[in-house]
Amino acid sequence: MTRQTVLILDFGSQYTQLIARRVRENKVFSRIIPYNTPAKEIAAMAPKGLILSGGPASVVDKKSPVPDKEIFKLGIPILGICYGMQVISEMLGGKVKHTKDREYGKVELFIDDNRDLFSHIPGNFTCWASHGDFVTKIPQGFHTSAHTMSTPIAAISHSKRKIFAVQFHPEVTHTEKGNQILSNFLFKICGCLSRWTMQSFVRESLENIKKTVGKDKVVLGLSGGVDSSVAALLLHKAIGKNSRCIFINNGLLRKDEPEQVKKVFRDVYHLNLGYVDRSKKFLARLKGVTDPEEKRKIIGDEFVKTFEEEADKVKGVKYLAQGTLYPDVIESISPTGAPSRRIKSHHNVGGLPAHMKLKLIEPLREIFKDEVRAIGRELGLPDAIIQRQPFPGPGLAIRIIGEVTEERLNILREVDRRVIDEIRAAGLYESIWQSFAILLPIKSVGIMGDERTYENVVALRCVSSHDGMTADWVNLPYELMGKISNRIINEVKGVNRVVYDISSKPPATIEWE
Repeated sequence: MTRQTVLILDFGSQYTQLIARRVRENKVFSRIIPYNTPAKEIAAMAPKGLILSGGPASVVDKKSPVPDKEIFKLGIPILGICYGMQVISEMLGGKVKHTKDREYGKVELFIDDNRDLFSHIPGNFTCWASHGDFVTKIPQGFHTSAHTMSTPIAAISHSKRKIFAVQFHPEVTHTEKGNQILSNFLFKICGCLSRWTMQSFVRESLENIKKTVGKDKVVLGLSGGVDSSVAALLLHKAIGKNSRCIFINNGLLRKDEPEQVKKVFRDVYHLNLGYVDRSKKFLARLKGVTDPEEKRKIIGDEFVKTFEEEADKVKGVKYLAQGTLYPDVIESISPTGAPSRRIKSHHNVGGLPAHMKLKLIEPLREIFKDEVRAIGRELGLPDAIIQRQPFPGPGLAIRIIGEVTEERLNILREVDRRVIDEIRAAGLYESIWQSFAILLPIKSVGIMGDERTYENVVALRCVSSHDGMTADWVNLPYELMGKISNRIINEVKGVNRVVYDISSKPPATIEWE
């Protein structure tokens, strides 16, 4: 059965990944492609629909990004969102004007035409807007299908050509009927069927791995986290003994983690697992390094070198497998060529050197974290692994602000253990996306007993999220925060102050580096 796909043309919006997620939640596969992908290539992919994302640019600028105009002649249903609506209007003969008065945040939307995109939706509801450009004239053949008090043209449609556009963001949770709007586009307009499930993904993945790898061998970096664990089981089910898992101790792991990983995957799952201790090498290369991007590059480079060394010992190995996820890719670079800025690199995305001998295979590259967990359940992984909170590839190195030393690592390991213990004891571990500590590059004055101290400051970070693309800080009970702080200060030598991070993503990121 051919996979039905909806393509998303990425113009650099921070919400592009959310569009992809919302489509997938309706059990329709979505894929993000460059905004300027030629119409011939798009036609060859035979998508059921196209969605033009929002973006930071303005269509009134001369160098604003635009798609291939031929896409409007393909006969494929199109939905423009925010900047996507402005692009459609401008390219098809309408007019867009820039004003200093932005429409931002929650606004009331009034529906003027409840057919097609707004079918089975009440006459008005709250939506989320974020724009400074306004469509002042709609293209010929289109009509206005919704408005707000400050935006006379908040949605346009051309039923015959199946081209629709909205000035707000239906993909964000703040838009009350957003999912219904996307559902109308997918099923009523595009004629999609709800067929893409985790079961179908597993079947496709196993087939693709077998077809790609053949009789060759694959090495995989196994960390014990949900991403690498799911990737390891997919490989194991697809090619069996030809999959070699390698667990690298980079010296940047949490307390007792190496022993736990070896026990679970060797003794319980019987994977072909090799263990390599390179902690001294990693720490030596990180000596004196304080820049977070440089840390990531060093860790990524050493990671790949180690794999190459170990792979040379395995006859017939040609592939390096990684548990790279969609958010990893997006936050490292703009993989679609969209006009967005890099936020940070990831060790398994942006740190691979050009001379790497092995070919890369990433079975989870187009998958979000919550989807990975669903795949893990499909593969039979226990909740202890599936519900494990995300842990960064560079490990504690990016939770230590400044230079990474053995002494600072030991302090953070002890702090981390107590944070996780108390979060688990409070029954909050699985409901919190991530809960961890950051060792800051400053010291503060304190008093212990009758003596003055001058020791390290630790920041506590707890966030809630659905897929890691956006996150809110968790309002922990005061009693719990107090207990965590008391345990850290009383039990971990070298720390005399704990602070709590109350930043959301965006504008902050989840990790500090």
